[in-house]
Formats: sequence, C-alpha cells, structure tokens
Amino acid sequence: MFDGWGEGWGEVHFWEMVFRTSVSFAALLLLTRLLGKKQMSQLTFFHYITGITIGSIAANIAGESETPFWNGLVSLVVWVLFVVLLSFITLKWGSTRMILDNQPTIVIRDGRIDEQAMKSVQLHLDDLNMMLRETGIFTIKDVQYAVLETNGALSVLQKVPQLPATKKDVKAGGGTPQYMPSEIIADGRVNRKNLRLYGLSEEWLLEEISKHGVSRSDQVFFAQLLEDKTLDVTLKQPKLKK
Repeated sequence: MFDGWGEGWGEVHFWEMVFRTSVSFAALLLLTRLLGKKQMSQLTFFHYITGITIGSIAANIAGESETPFWNGLVSLVVWVLFVVLLSFITLKWGSTRMILDNQPTIVIRDGRIDEQAMKSVQLHLDDLNMMLRETGIFTIKDVQYAVLETNGALSVLQKVPQLPATKKDVKAGGGTPQYMPSEIIADGRVNRKNLRLYGLSEEWLLEEISKHGVSRSDQVFFAQLLEDKTLDVTLKQPKLKK
C-alpha cells in the first residue's frame, strides 16, 4: 500500500512540476518581452539586479513545490509591473533617472585623472588602465575625456592628434616605441616591478617627478611611463581644510 501511494504521489508531483515549469516559462517569456530590450542594451546595476530577481522568482515557481504556485506567479507579475512603472516614470520625468541609474562620471579630463571622481565611483587605477587598454589606449595622456557610464562601461574620446588616420591624412607616424606605456606610481606607491622591468632607477624617478614640482612619490596620484621614456604625472589634489 505504501509503495503504491508513493508511486502515485510521485506521478502527481512530476506532472505538477511540468505544469509549474511550463507556465512559469511562458510567463517569464511574456513579461521579459513587456520589459523590452532595455534589460540587455542598457544593463545598469539596477537592471542587473532586476533580471536576477525575476529569474530567481521564476525558478522558485518552477522548481520549488513548497512555493504556492499562484502566490509566486502574482509576485513575478507585480515585480515586473513595478519595473515597467519605474521605466515609465524615468521616461516621463528624466530627472528621476538619477535615483535609479545615477549619472555618467568624467574620470579623465585633458589627459589628467580626476582623483575625486575616481573616489566617488570607487574605481581603482588598475581597473581604469585595464578599461583603457580594452579600448586600444595605452597612454592616459592621449585621452581628452574618459566617461564612466552608468552601466560600468568606459567611453573614451581621444585627443585630436591621436585619432585614427583617415583618407584625408597624408602623413603617417613611424618608428618602434622605445617603451610600452606602463604604470610607475599609483596613489603614491611606486611600482618597482615596472622600474626594474625597464631598467629604470628610483633616482631617475625622483628626477622626473621633480620636474612637476614635487619631491616625493607619495605626492603623486598617478605617473605613467611613456614610449619616449618621459613620465606623465598627475599630482594628488590638496586636501581641503575643514
């Protein structure tokens, strides 16, 4: 009797899971279409969390028999309706968009890193350099503006002389760079590994930064070795007195 009851319960449980999975799949498909393409094309942190939450609710509906089916479905629909409502509000009143997505932040201006902007978005120098290299830029000095977008991507506008050549250009630069642009000082700390890699001494480093009016490396926010063995230096901003 027990075995028969178990087999019957298992069959009911199986078809219940098939039903729950099918309905939650269909509901998720319809609701994501309702959300539109913004989830993928403008994946800000808020949209990222929204996508995870919607997927988690749908997974609970499909695979957790302890979760009341209709309660889970209502929760999924209400969550999506909240997202749609917020999207409508941000389209109607643009100023409210800052509440959800914040706003883009300029982290480099005219070849100089904005230290305060970096701190405000909690962006590390290593991450900034990596993002620049991903866009094909190895020298911060060549950047006119670098903007950290609300989705975490870095948009870069190079200085005019560094822009790719067009058919109108009649001259092309030549020669092999002597050095690859590399980090030498980051937030006051000397990268001795890169100094040794290029056969440079700390005496040379102190001499270079002295050209910018400082005598100690801890006064430098960022320093980058350029192809011609010169040093591009961004000094630390003076702390405001309270």
